Amino acid sequence: MIHFRSQPLKSLVVAAQLVALSLVSACAITGPVAQQDDAAVRFAVLGDGEPKPLAEFPNMAAAVADVNALAERQEIDFVVGVGDIAHKGTLIQYEAATPVLQALKQPFYPIMGNEEFNTTEERFLEYANRWNDGKATFTSRRYVQDAGPVVMVYASPDFSRDFHDEGIDWMLAQLQAAAPKPVMLVVHGAQVGVYPENAEKGIANPRFAEVVAQRNLAAVISGDLHMDMDRVDHSKQIGQVHYLHIPALERTKIPDETNHTPMFRVFTVTEGGEVVVDTYEVGNPAALDRHSYRFDLPATE
Repeated sequence: MIHFRSQPLKSLVVAAQLVALSLVSACAITGPVAQQDDAAVRFAVLGDGEPKPLAEFPNMAAAVADVNALAERQEIDFVVGVGDIAHKGTLIQYEAATPVLQALKQPFYPIMGNEEFNTTEERFLEYANRWNDGKATFTSRRYVQDAGPVVMVYASPDFSRDFHDEGIDWMLAQLQAAAPKPVMLVVHGAQVGVYPENAEKGIANPRFAEVVAQRNLAAVISGDLHMDMDRVDHSKQIGQVHYLHIPALERTKIPDETNHTPMFRVFTVTEGGEVVVDTYEVGNPAALDRHSYRFDLPATE
């Protein structure tokens, strides 16, 4: 069981770096915010960071400030990261991201992406724990969180963005152990073919088909592709599974690099079993209607 504990910033220096963004966001939250009064659990999801050429995270810092401001208006239980925070897994990128992510008021649940595999799992775990500063603790790159009406399965890849059979077996075991409760699977990249904008990039192990065939798998949440939400099909249902892309915060790649609009997404699971996915442009206090997505959790019996 993972326990939540609020933790203030460790230093006034870190607070000073982020206070301007926090104040702007807090003051801006005056318009309508997507509300579901019967929310059972709500969490935000942050996409890829990995800035280059400089280890600077202005859009991730702004998203953190926005999430914190949203949390003042509606309960946000935790925040998810889909991997690729540190470009090439370098120490300078990990260090630069640390004060930004420590500013989150909620526990932060990250996975590894292909960028983190440029160095070690041990480095990732060291910084994942530092980012949380006691709000959550991690001993493995993959783990499970019981989030009330859903079970969150955090499946860092075994290499790059893919899985060996052992990793497939682990995911299958977690889904089967959670049944009949619905599961949301967090992976760095979805399986190849899900997003035709870059159909050959993603999980290539053919046994991942066994994972998505599990009756209690409700959704696959992924990043990796750095897609422009306004020019791609980012949320869809294939078979029984809903696929939700999380856009990158610092750089857009697909369909090209001509437009970058940093966004993050917020998932609300209602008491009635509906999932509402809202998308926020960084700095905009209102959810974007054009990127809203809803679906029902699979029946639990």
